[in-house]
Amino acid sequence: MKIPINQWSKDDRPREKLLQKGVVALSNAELIAILIGSGNRDESAVSLSQRILKDAENNWHRLAKLSLKELMQYKGIGEAKAISIVAALEIGKRRNMSEALERKEIRSSRDAFELLAPNLSDKNIEEFWIIYMRKNTMSGVEKLYQGGLDNALVDIRLLLKRLLEKDATAFIMAHNHPSGNLKPSKSDKDLTKKIKGATDYLNLHLIDHLIIAGNQYYSFADHHEL
Repeated sequence: MKIPINQWSKDDRPREKLLQKGVVALSNAELIAILIGSGNRDESAVSLSQRILKDAENNWHRLAKLSLKELMQYKGIGEAKAISIVAALEIGKRRNMSEALERKEIRSSRDAFELLAPNLSDKNIEEFWIIYMRKNTMSGVEKLYQGGLDNALVDIRLLLKRLLEKDATAFIMAHNHPSGNLKPSKSDKDLTKKIKGATDYLNLHLIDHLIIAGNQYYSFADHHEL
């Protein structure tokens, strides 16, 4: 039998716990429970949140991939609650992106990954992004293409045009693998080779090509494939 949250010990109530102990004291499920406010006839908000997280393998990236429709499949999650979850996850992504943009300098593949991950880690379709550079300083970030589930079609001529318009001397490119597989495909390698050949001719330095899948990445530069 479900015990309503208002009958729990005060230490176990998410809102009260936040007020008394601070937000860091809350579990992931308790944070979501605060967003949704209530559960259903059989589950408290915390129990329902625990089940949702379990189905997402307790992985924020997997949870962020769920659509409103998929979240609303859970009993007790209506449109308003689903919107609250999606909005909160998007706020987290934008905060991470903002912090990464403030750093300006890109000195490693990890720096580039941390900058782009908020936009690429959770996508269900493939996207192609560029970080424009002048020396080690970032001068801009841009999504150039959005493709299907398996590939993003990249127009190399447009890429060259954008690099020149941005007055970039170097760049980092990245795309995501929604499948979760980090291994570069033959088309990934062929595209990298073509772009490097075209940009070398214009004295534009391709620093790296990242493949991002969830909270992991593959760096062509780190693997000496540039």
